[in-house]
Amino acid sequence: MAILVFFIAHYYLSLFTQTFYLHRYAAHKMFTMNKFWEKFFFLFTYICQGSSFLSPRAYALLHRMHHAYSDTEMDPHSPHFSSNAFSMMWKTKVIYNEVVLDKHDAAKRFEGDTPEWSWLDKFGGTVYSRLGWGTAYVLFYINFATAWWQYLLLPVHFLMGPIHGAIVNWGGHKYGYQNFDNHDKSRNTLPFDFLAFGELFQNNHHKLPMRVNFGVKKWELDPTYSVIWLLDKARIVKVKRKWQESVPMAA
Repeated sequence: MAILVFFIAHYYLSLFTQTFYLHRYAAHKMFTMNKFWEKFFFLFTYICQGSSFLSPRAYALLHRMHHAYSDTEMDPHSPHFSSNAFSMMWKTKVIYNEVVLDKHDAAKRFEGDTPEWSWLDKFGGTVYSRLGWGTAYVLFYINFATAWWQYLLLPVHFLMGPIHGAIVNWGGHKYGYQNFDNHDKSRNTLPFDFLAFGELFQNNHHKLPMRVNFGVKKWELDPTYSVIWLLDKARIVKVKRKWQESVPMAA
């Protein structure tokens, strides 16, 4: 029971920080927050992602490239230029590492307006941090696992961030329906969005990249938006209203 609770908690907390902080805040700045809360959620993202921590700056640059070059050869993670999800993940990893090291020229035009916390950003990507978190996961399993098969979940813990990215980018650009013609292959993969907290409304998001609610139709529920709505009411974040008011007619 403890292993199942730990796995589900790690999965969804890591997923939330990726969609809330890395995607909607760092990459798009759909809402603002003061420096205290920016640092708080930066640290929260590091803790929740653990061994698979993704630099907010590097994530933001990759994601901005993804929008600018959606489903073309310059897209860092389009499923239409990879033979399978694993090769797409590897391609993304290579580009991500180049961006972290400032060696990817195509990403430089997307620099600016990303969360800054230099030492934590750098430390989170070190082998010491990744091995430290990985060791903590293994020790937890040693203490609480009740069956051998539970240890098979450990690789998911180690690679949680990239796995979330693979689910969204592979599924959200191959399977599902389209509300809008975006001149790319983005889709809304509604049946599997329980694994993605709103991220699998990719077709909606590519049409309305600054809209904080990824759902457009009444039955398209975006769980992350509900949390952002509450944080906005609590004045922890401030949603940029002008981008939320009008929605183009869906097909």
